[in-house]
Amino acid sequence: MTSGTHDAFGRVGIWSSALHASRRDDAGRKALAEAVAELEDLKYGTLWIGGSPSPEDAAAVVAATRTITVATGILSIWDHSAEEVAARVAAIDAQARGRFVLGLGVSHGPMVPQYTKPYSAMVAYLDALDAATPPLGSGHRVLAALGPKMLKLATDRALGAHPYLVTAEHTAEARDALGPDALLAPELSVVLDTDLDRARTTARDMLSMYLGLPNYTDNLLRLGFSKSDFDGGGSVRLLDALFALGDADRVRNRTREYLDAGADHVALQVLTAEEGGGGLPRAEWRELAGVFEDEL
Repeated sequence: MTSGTHDAFGRVGIWSSALHASRRDDAGRKALAEAVAELEDLKYGTLWIGGSPSPEDAAAVVAATRTITVATGILSIWDHSAEEVAARVAAIDAQARGRFVLGLGVSHGPMVPQYTKPYSAMVAYLDALDAATPPLGSGHRVLAALGPKMLKLATDRALGAHPYLVTAEHTAEARDALGPDALLAPELSVVLDTDLDRARTTARDMLSMYLGLPNYTDNLLRLGFSKSDFDGGGSVRLLDALFALGDADRVRNRTREYLDAGADHVALQVLTAEEGGGGLPRAEWRELAGVFEDEL
């Protein structure tokens, strides 16, 4: 995949931390394979394997699909050596026929004991991917990027950026920072629930963990939110800026805000109260495919 093939991502995709075959038993792996095959049939552009997946998780999703783009969102550079990843991706790509993209990120200090100098660590990791045998070059990777330095690196050393937990305003700023040619594929979390109080409760259940991670809170402070917006799992103002809450038409309209702000692709993460955001919400994925018919 190269910078000339951004259309392969499609306008709308699905992001899910449940697409980990390595964390499932045989029945769970069968359910996952059926779910991703259906997402492909629904014409979504890209499947993003969330929640620090391994190369083996990516290989399983590629094997269960035929044409859809598959991306990691995001593989942590601290979990796997660059040499290991380059070799594994070469094997995946032989099966994927160019439709696999490696999403890379530096994770977060509170989650990684060896975390230090994240920008320098990412530069060194990309250097190692370039030097690997076989190399894994910039046309096969995207970077988790929030701030200016990492966004610039995503322009110079990758297809572009896959920001997580961002507003439409951040998307506009990221587009300016990336320039017109780099891929910009933000994640957008979705709660399909017309009871907004209940929807916000579901959103807070997911958001509360992220509000303990400085990479995200620092970015939100740069966007004009205050520390008081982080209290109680997130203020209404913060929730309404970060999430698409309501019916499917509302989700479609919120997604278009990100596309209008400069996103090439939006990766939708569907959260449900019943599954805690960690299941396979196939009914919701089907419902959204219906309203995005013109975008898929």
